[in-house]
Amino acid sequence: MTRLDPIELSRALIRRPSVTPADEGALDVLQNALTGLGFQCTRLKFEDVDNLFARYGAARPHFCFAGHTDVVPPGDEAGWSRPPFDAMLEKGRLWGRGAADMKCAIAAFAAAAAQAIDAGHIAGSLSFLITGDEEGPAVNGTVKVLEWMRENDIEIDHCLVGEPSNPDALGDMIKVGRRGSINCWLTVTGKQGHVAYPARAKNPIPALMRKLLVLSETPLDEGYERFQPSSLQVTDIHIGNPAHNVIPEKATARFNVRFNPNWTGAKITEWALEKIDAVAAEVKADYTLETIVSGEAFLTTDMDFLHLLEDVVEAQTGRRPELSTSGGTSDARFIKDMAPVAEFGMVGATMHQIDENVAVDDINRLADIYAAIIEQYFKRFAP
Repeated sequence: MTRLDPIELSRALIRRPSVTPADEGALDVLQNALTGLGFQCTRLKFEDVDNLFARYGAARPHFCFAGHTDVVPPGDEAGWSRPPFDAMLEKGRLWGRGAADMKCAIAAFAAAAAQAIDAGHIAGSLSFLITGDEEGPAVNGTVKVLEWMRENDIEIDHCLVGEPSNPDALGDMIKVGRRGSINCWLTVTGKQGHVAYPARAKNPIPALMRKLLVLSETPLDEGYERFQPSSLQVTDIHIGNPAHNVIPEKATARFNVRFNPNWTGAKITEWALEKIDAVAAEVKADYTLETIVSGEAFLTTDMDFLHLLEDVVEAQTGRRPELSTSGGTSDARFIKDMAPVAEFGMVGATMHQIDENVAVDDINRLADIYAAIIEQYFKRFAP
């Protein structure tokens, strides 16, 4: 019988300081564990990002677990009560950067895979899609691995992402969709001049502020099934003017829109241009708007898959999880174009914080939950 200890595998992963895009051997740790279970492992490096695709079996249905070994920087390490990459076990908790987000979930799924293989539960294929670029630009990670999969005719039927979906306790929440996100840069151009002679200049700041007020005070919608209303938030205003007696030539603001499936990134851009154009015509101000869509909104509607997850989580934890679309973005926004996808992982209360930590018991419980999901998945979806 092959057994993986999810605690020790979690500690081995945390000890690798894999701050995006550095890998520092984290994927080697996981690959060695999966190779020992009989997985066929393929390393995929795109630019400076290392990724891993590992598969057990060749038949359908194909159930994929997705996640990331990269972590955010620890910040000022002097502020940590325990070194961020020592993976210390104290007071029934495992401490370290990446414990919640999401190295312990990866270790738990690997341990669950070992149980499933020993029990003969995999009536198809089980795979891992693990990137080192989720916390960064997300350009050379999951997106390119999915492209490689399509080029090699590798299809998945369902995917579970191990993001820390639970706010307070295991069983709280399964993420079944995500809002879209678009970053926008609005620049208004005027004419530089002396503040004592405003008639000879054209101050871009008032025009910029009026545009921002219209954008931020105009409701986008009233919500969507399982989604809150879309939200536009101004995140930065930059003038770059060092002189107190000079009217600047340009003023730039950055804003972000988190949008539900009422919208696409393109429609948000059209909406913003319409609102800005109306103000620009009124105040006669030239402007440019640059936008980058980092992900489109989506909602998973495969209820057979979602009910399976709900039933297993409830059976294992005693609580029926909420099906939610709250929070930021994840690589599920890319995977949803290939297969139905949901997210369930550790409790995320300390993710990205100093002294990130998780309960040791939760790691073992998550491994049991994942093992039950694998078993029930192939019972339900295998021919």
